[in-house]
Amino acid sequence: MAVANKSNTQTLAKYLSLDQGGKIQAEYIWIDGDGGLRGKTTTLDFKPTDVSELKEWNFDGSSTNQAPGDNSDILLRPVAIFKDPFRGGDNILVLAECYNNDGTPNRTNYRHSCVKLMSAHSEAKPWFGIEQEYTLFDMDGQVLGWPKGGFPGPQGPYYCSVGANVAFGRDVVEAHYRACLYSGVNISGVNGEVMPGQWEYQVGPCEGIDMGDHLWVSRYLLQRVAEDFGIVVSFHPKPIKGDWNGAGCHTNYSTEAMRIEGGIKAIHDAIDRMSKRHAEHIAVYGEDNDKRLTGRHETGHISEFSYGVANRGASIRIPRHVAAQGYGYFEDRRPASNIDPYRVTEVIVESTLGF
Repeated sequence: MAVANKSNTQTLAKYLSLDQGGKIQAEYIWIDGDGGLRGKTTTLDFKPTDVSELKEWNFDGSSTNQAPGDNSDILLRPVAIFKDPFRGGDNILVLAECYNNDGTPNRTNYRHSCVKLMSAHSEAKPWFGIEQEYTLFDMDGQVLGWPKGGFPGPQGPYYCSVGANVAFGRDVVEAHYRACLYSGVNISGVNGEVMPGQWEYQVGPCEGIDMGDHLWVSRYLLQRVAEDFGIVVSFHPKPIKGDWNGAGCHTNYSTEAMRIEGGIKAIHDAIDRMSKRHAEHIAVYGEDNDKRLTGRHETGHISEFSYGVANRGASIRIPRHVAAQGYGYFEDRRPASNIDPYRVTEVIVESTLGF
């Protein structure tokens, strides 16, 4: 049996309570070449009040699948600051973009083009809310709460469940929720999902580039929290084959025109534009999404575009209350749980508002 790498919290707390002598620890976070997250820490002699005060740093890109070994330096340019819930005090998390040493964006840096597009359409005030689903595994590779060598009872009692026999991993969920609130991530809720061992949290509403920034930092926090419990987080869209729900990143979207009285027309116009670019959207809506978008388990089929009111089997769902009141937002149900939110929010704005 694998040994869980749990933090010894009592021992660690003894050291984290030590005075830092006026210094600040800044954890730089970035997206690696495989869509994962990396981080390393530097010491600051001051408490930054703006991201522009932070230094450009670098790392070995050949060890993160972002550069060849003979030209391995990748530059880290800070773009956002969050409070550090693990070290506390004035310590910070620093989200950074990756650049090659010639100043061009690294191939993994999808934020670079996204922020330009969001700035160009800032007057439309695009809002997003993303529902991040994920699955918890133990250190042996077993879904948390599942019987060893077997399967739990069929889906039904696990969604929004309460009780030790149906809700598995709540400690991680609650710790992550509080870590997000402390850090400044705009988390708006959590719930147990349809498959046992699967959970969801929601981030938003966030305007423009903030959506991608907050979702990436929320994922970093989730994985760090799970470390403390010796639990592994999976963002795979279909972690278990068979008659089990997959994991998505349903993306809720609106512009100011959609949120005012009569906005339902702008909603239908946007959906019509998106229908003409279904393939372009699917191309950036996550790896292995074909295993999830089968037309079953509350999904539309990957090869077909559809929409409807309160229809969770459609590509895009218009909530019933939105249809009734005539304004609001819509939900794109196609994105998988492992999306890069910069790519998803960018293509939605491209399709609905233009390049």
